[in-house]
Amino acid sequence: MLKDGEKWEPLGNGIQIIVSDEHKFWTDTVLLASFAKPKKSDNACDLGTGCGAIPLIWCRNAPPKSITAVEIQENACDMLQRSISLNNIQNISVINSDLRELDGKVKFSSYSLVVCNPPYKAEGTGIVNPNDAHKIARHEFSCTMEEIIHTAAKLLNFSGRLCMCQRPERLSDVITDMRKYGIEPKRLRFVQQRPSKPPKLFLIEGRRGGNPNGLIVEPVLFIEKDGGDFSDEMIQIYGAYKEGYL
Repeated sequence: MLKDGEKWEPLGNGIQIIVSDEHKFWTDTVLLASFAKPKKSDNACDLGTGCGAIPLIWCRNAPPKSITAVEIQENACDMLQRSISLNNIQNISVINSDLRELDGKVKFSSYSLVVCNPPYKAEGTGIVNPNDAHKIARHEFSCTMEEIIHTAAKLLNFSGRLCMCQRPERLSDVITDMRKYGIEPKRLRFVQQRPSKPPKLFLIEGRRGGNPNGLIVEPVLFIEKDGGDFSDEMIQIYGAYKEGYL
């Protein structure tokens, strides 16, 4: 089942995921999966799913009705397909596609939840990793922030939610692009490594067709206490995964 350079990583509650040096997940992925918290009735879509950590974390807990996992890299899709088979999961479908080319591959306006952990670096900024998989994951190499949000707007039904994470310096870009495509920001939460550090990440939720008022800024999420131990909330977010992580 495993190929060269791959390994199984337990997510908890009997769910495992195949990861490799090219395709793996980080703390921000776990935070976004928790922040989005799908309902059992949701038809959800994960854009740029990578090895599929977000769909599999959801299936570890209370899975939504269906999950569509979209990923442009064929080898990442293959890893996720094998993870799905190993875990005997029935509600995840994998689409190997550029997210800008989903017309005819999925039904637009049919999703109640879309999530994306996008590249953090805008095109032309930062040091570009020569590894193609890392370049796609970290830089707007295959798509831009605006293209991601535009695609999400096509996928979402009225009042459907878009949940994303990004670096604080991109906040104005995200809000501007959401509003451009009819998605109104409704929840915002900053993430700090510990209380003594500035925010390193934000989590945001927008609603398709939402009223332009009532943005809720939630309390800061601290990953660690000042002493370096994980915060109580972070341990709770890791959930059953923490036994293999801590």
